Amino acid sequence: MLPRAETPNPANVAASCDKLLTERGSALSMQEAIAALRERTGTDRSDADLAGLIAKKAALLGVTVDSGR
Repeated sequence: MLPRAETPNPANVAASCDKLLTERGSALSMQEAIAALRERTGTDRSDADLAGLIAKKAALLGVTVDSGR
């Protein structure tokens, strides 16, 4: 039997987002931030969901993230 994959804890994604934004700050694009969160947490949340989380956290922390638009 294969081991059951654990679902990432949403709190870990949020905490990882906070840490990423404070470490890298404005030198980060939205796509880089999404890729970094996926790498750090293994989350399978959609790009749109992660982008929303990143935008909210960035606004709270006063960090500018380049959306590339």
